[in-house]
Amino acid sequence: MSIEHFQIIESTLREGEQFVNAFFTLDQKIEIATMLDEFGVEYLELTTPLASPQSEKDCRAIARLGLRAKIVTHTRCTLEDVRRAVETGVNGVDVVIGTSSQLREFSHGKSVPEIIALAHEVFEYLRGQHVEMRFSTEDSLRSDPEDLFAVYEAVDKLGINRVGIADTVGIGTPMQVFDLVSALRKRVNADIEFHGHNDTGCAIANAYAALEAGATHVDTSILGIGERNGITPLGGLIARLYATNPVLVQKYNLKMLVEMDQLIAEMVQVDIPFNNYITGFSAFTHKAGIHAKAILNNPSTYEVLCPEDFGLKRYINIAHRLTGWNAVKFRAEQLGLDLSEDHIKHITVEIKILSDEHPLTLDDVDSLLRKENHRLINEFSDPNETSNESTLEGVF
Repeated sequence: MSIEHFQIIESTLREGEQFVNAFFTLDQKIEIATMLDEFGVEYLELTTPLASPQSEKDCRAIARLGLRAKIVTHTRCTLEDVRRAVETGVNGVDVVIGTSSQLREFSHGKSVPEIIALAHEVFEYLRGQHVEMRFSTEDSLRSDPEDLFAVYEAVDKLGINRVGIADTVGIGTPMQVFDLVSALRKRVNADIEFHGHNDTGCAIANAYAALEAGATHVDTSILGIGERNGITPLGGLIARLYATNPVLVQKYNLKMLVEMDQLIAEMVQVDIPFNNYITGFSAFTHKAGIHAKAILNNPSTYEVLCPEDFGLKRYINIAHRLTGWNAVKFRAEQLGLDLSEDHIKHITVEIKILSDEHPLTLDDVDSLLRKENHRLINEFSDPNETSNESTLEGVF
């Protein structure tokens, strides 16, 4: 199934608040919510108002901001929780309960029939409150599929808006997620939401597989922050979808990703990983000589993402032993230096020799290029001076 229509439920203000270093103030939450709304996410998911008195105040404040994104909050499957949630003025209530044998035994202690009975009670109330309703099972990938389908089919008959699959411990593989979502798609009329943790590094792939199988909504957080290793990162999901077809993400303000990642990294006191999707410092850096040559001729040879679409620029690293003369030539042209191909190749060899001896910087390379250019100018101005420079062939 091709991916055509999907929506992002951005959970930095719910799942992200469970990150070990996340202690967001109300002002910070409003700043995050406003940025995500400007970016264009369709939903903002907030911490349950029952978490603390401040959490309830935060929920009410953000619900009153008048953002374009729908404001939803995450609650347990109890009447008390959903009533308190509705009272905050949110647009929707995301109800959740564990269905795996581990959670049924060691968390809430309820059987599948008891879970269905609880859901009936909760959604009978919510149906009269004019809010979006979502029911999600927790630890879906370790739940018995027949138990899952019995619960989902029961709540689907109540007319809820979405059912949710949650890979709560990040145990799922893309094929497992695809098969589960595909099977569920045949059994319910409601939209399908996927929430995937990243404990084993599959969150982005699993979210993408869910969309391929017919899911309509994916939960994300900025930088993927959340419980333990977090969940599907917003930037990572955008990168995956863009690589499939840039049209899929043209509805979002892609140039805001850098600012949002930097903001959250500062708030939770972490560095953005060097290899982070789109916003890592080396994400659009090219080093190897043959790569640089191809990139200069056509960036798509080694870039599946176009940095300009994200407000960024590519960088070609030339101060090292792997450099190629095409990249050095490009740098000379950037500096406005008129050097022949033979001179460029000569300097390229010099860069390789020097970098074998000690690390070089771009300033070192620029100095070599300017020195050679200056020498040639002086040589041209003195017709009696001859050059003993040798011509170097065959250097990349």
